[in-house]
Amino acid sequence: MKKSTLRITIIFIVLIAGIVGYYAYLSGRSRKMDSDAKMTETQLVLNRDMRNDYPSTVREVVKYYMDIQKCLYNSECTDEELELLGLRARELYDADLLENNEEEMNLLQLKSEVASFRTSENKMISISVASSVNVDTFKEDGYEFARIQCNYTVIEKGKSNPTETIFLLRRDENRRWKIYGWDLAENVNPQ
Repeated sequence: MKKSTLRITIIFIVLIAGIVGYYAYLSGRSRKMDSDAKMTETQLVLNRDMRNDYPSTVREVVKYYMDIQKCLYNSECTDEELELLGLRARELYDADLLENNEEEMNLLQLKSEVASFRTSENKMISISVASSVNVDTFKEDGYEFARIQCNYTVIEKGKSNPTETIFLLRRDENRRWKIYGWDLAENVNPQ
């Protein structure tokens, strides 16, 4: 009877060791899959559902646009990702801006600018969009417009080059803010 108890105990220990080993194998595999599943900044930006998660405020539109720019100019994205980022930026443009920037030419120009930026080893190091309380809204010609300032810094040939840009947005028929245009702050007349 002692032999059978010993056998049962050994079988039971082997069975428990097998279960614990299998559990350890599965949890290690799960962690490896989680680490493999981490998305790049470009993939995160492109993953946004613009139909159901369009930026709701002037600030969020410009912030998302600048996230796209940061991916374009700072990350090593593929040609396909570069084109997708360019198309995503166009989703934020007002109809008049789209009309004045034909898609194919716009994408060719973007590819050229990005290549030039990378060749000269420039880097966009900081982006700051003004707070929502600093948005200047007004109505003109039956449209609702908004102005907001964005500051960003580019390192060019080892020197810091801060830039202030004013974005002008117009609300469309779906009540979404769309980028109507932008210019350097020094070129914009204060209202």
